[in-house]
Amino acid sequence: MGIQDILTTKGSTYTKYNGATPPTNPLATKASKMHADLAGTPGYSLDGASFSVVNTAYIQYDDGDNNPLPQPSQLDMNGKTPAKYKNPEKGTTYP
Repeated sequence: MGIQDILTTKGSTYTKYNGATPPTNPLATKASKMHADLAGTPGYSLDGASFSVVNTAYIQYDDGDNNPLPQPSQLDMNGKTPAKYKNPEKGTTYP
């Protein structure tokens, strides 16, 4: 019997979830409103939108630390799309 088998059948006092997979934090999914929503609307990190939803998910990170939500960026471009960047060495264009 391997370690994974032991954890999933007998559990362990050394793991918080007793060998089970922990829940996925909403900020680690495509539905996250941290940076933008699925429609492309700016999210919390750009202009502070959806603070309550993002803050609730942010403090759920289970890393043993108090996780205060950082302030949104001060680099907002007032909704304008930044100019495309062209790498001068490779000629590659980034949106």
